[in-house]
Amino acid sequence: MTTLAQEPPYESYEPSEEPWRRPEGYATHDVTNQPPPLAPYDASDDTVLLEGLRREGAGWAEDGLRRLGRRAGSAQAQDWGDLANRHEPVLRTHDRYGNRVDEVEYHPSWHHLMRVAVGEGLAGAPWADGRPGAHVARTAGGLVWGHTEAGHGCPTSMTYAAVPALRAQPELAEVYEPLLTSREYEPGLRTPTDKRGLLAGMGMTEKQGGSDVRTNATTATATAEPGVYTLRGHKWFTSAPMCDVFLVLAQAAGGLSCFLVPRVLPDGTRNTFRVQRLKDKLGNRSNASSEPEFDGTVAWLVGPEGQGVKTIIEMVNCTRLDCVMASATLMRKTLVEAGHHVRHRTAFGARLVDQPLMRNVLADLALESEAATALTLRLAGAADRAVRGDEGEAAFRRIATAVGKYWVTKRGPAFTAEALECLGGNGYVEESGMPRHYREAPLLSIWEGSGNVNALDVLRALGRSPAAAHALFGELTLARGADARLDAAADRLRTGLTEASETGARRLVELMALTLQASLLVRHAPPAVADAFCATRLGGDWGHAFGTLPDTADLDGILTRALPGEG
Repeated sequence: MTTLAQEPPYESYEPSEEPWRRPEGYATHDVTNQPPPLAPYDASDDTVLLEGLRREGAGWAEDGLRRLGRRAGSAQAQDWGDLANRHEPVLRTHDRYGNRVDEVEYHPSWHHLMRVAVGEGLAGAPWADGRPGAHVARTAGGLVWGHTEAGHGCPTSMTYAAVPALRAQPELAEVYEPLLTSREYEPGLRTPTDKRGLLAGMGMTEKQGGSDVRTNATTATATAEPGVYTLRGHKWFTSAPMCDVFLVLAQAAGGLSCFLVPRVLPDGTRNTFRVQRLKDKLGNRSNASSEPEFDGTVAWLVGPEGQGVKTIIEMVNCTRLDCVMASATLMRKTLVEAGHHVRHRTAFGARLVDQPLMRNVLADLALESEAATALTLRLAGAADRAVRGDEGEAAFRRIATAVGKYWVTKRGPAFTAEALECLGGNGYVEESGMPRHYREAPLLSIWEGSGNVNALDVLRALGRSPAAAHALFGELTLARGADARLDAAADRLRTGLTEASETGARRLVELMALTLQASLLVRHAPPAVADAFCATRLGGDWGHAFGTLPDTADLDGILTRALPGEG
């Protein structure tokens, strides 16, 4: 395991030179008409984010969020994100003597990113925070710290999500929850109870089933010790294998069940967790994803036998919200990058940001980004209030999280591609960072249930719980009468629910997402934003690509809100 280097204060980090300035005397290599580096910048300088933070009950976290935003946009933190992806994790199956170790080595930048994320409460900390809005504050922190890079958000997300699932077995939660909710990042495999903080992962996917986890073939055999089993099987996709504990699904005598698997057993010996290989992924390169093999692996039952899916579903709900959050973060990050570039680049006698068609593209992206951020924070607010016993918000969360997971993550790839294009050929070069964002975008629609899985999950929620549809329309009713296009879309949605089918599930969920986003913007955004969103996304006055807003759209009003100082 790579040793965590001493982390210097980010405020003291200064580039050793200004790379865009060249010595005199090299006229053929003089660089003109290129933007300066974006960093340092404030990743929390986002009106939509700050308004949502206050609206959803976490205004008390604003000062800390702004501090984190400055750190996320610092040259040092941006450099960490780049280095963690350029120097990818390396699997070490054996030590020099031939002993099996199954460890993954990371670049020090990964550990710097993780230390900040855990220390800022982006992992399990909200479950130990008694303040209303704690889960909203965490989501807002993810929207800001995610400007560094996305890969390390995987172990922090799984750690956050593991806590409510683990509570299904109170005696295990009593031991592990204080460590999973710690703000101490302590890498390295050691006896869990000897560490100051733990990270959790999950192992559900197997090669024969994928999202169909009920086909899992990993077996669990009970031992003489109550609640203790041994596992045998092979998981196909288990990310962050250097986490301390994992929630794993396996077939016990009573059916598919959930188990806690520590990498190191209570007596200090290594549990059998053989990492066969790391996945060679399209994106998310900083984060190791593995295929572990279990063979006599010791595990503790979490929840009753046969109720593995029910036990772990709370974990899935949490990680789905984080997929929405990460996709909204990518949108905001790439919009900021595109806005910065066009502000400093000229073409055909004018700055790009002043060119009417470029302004249309940027404004259209800004609408999409605002809608994604507003929905993310609304979902976080619902999660926070559901934890505190609000049944109406729990019903809303159940359906709206699946709706948001389907739609916001689907919009990510097209959005990042358009933002990349704003930089032209410069955006296609790795040094710009935009290719990394583009490769990351499709992941968020795939993980924690692909588009089809989430669309069908919405139908199941509607069929099993009348309260879910009631909660959704209750939210839409709050904006009733404010915009005729939104009212008409809500009416179409109500009709569509009576004719819902699996074949048309995507179409129905898309309409749900758009009406939900529109209702939030109509209630909370300026008229320029709400009117343009409703006219295009609901009223049909739009093309098939970004940058096709109608001539009547208030581009200045949209851009001034989205990109302060760059409108």
